[in-house]
Amino acid sequence: MSTEQEPTTPQEELSQVPPPEQPEVDDHAAALNELQDRWHRALADLDNLRKRHAKELDRERASERARTAAAWLPVLDNLDLALAHAGADPSAVLEGVKAVRDQAVDVLRRLGYPRYEETGVPFDPAEHEVVGIADDPGVEPNTVTQVVRPGYGEGENQLRPAAVVVSKRQE
Repeated sequence: MSTEQEPTTPQEELSQVPPPEQPEVDDHAAALNELQDRWHRALADLDNLRKRHAKELDRERASERARTAAAWLPVLDNLDLALAHAGADPSAVLEGVKAVRDQAVDVLRRLGYPRYEETGVPFDPAEHEVVGIADDPGVEPNTVTQVVRPGYGEGENQLRPAAVVVSKRQE
């Protein structure tokens, strides 16, 4: 008998290696299951957060709409009073309508949209929309000479620009 061993192939060597211990595989599987569970919980928490945020946003919108509508109720009440007195003295009705308009302008101001209708100011394309040009030699060029329709709001909170007539550049 010879003491020499026959050479082995890599496949034979792998087959002779004892299998890895089962507890190590179980630890990895348990860790993987725990991470998957935490991932699913995080996704569920995110979904719940989205739903909660959407409901809160809807509540805020409804609250703001109610607050805005409530601000307009006195204006409507005064318009009803003006219509009830339509057969009265025309100058009194006209004064009442002017008061209601002033009240409506005040509501817009309190909601963050002040009215502006200044003349004699330089034309600003962010605040004004040119609807006409006037030839007025006594006024600086690009100056607002007339406001056709007032603007409301300012900066990024602008509802609409003022429609204005601007003096043209003199040549």
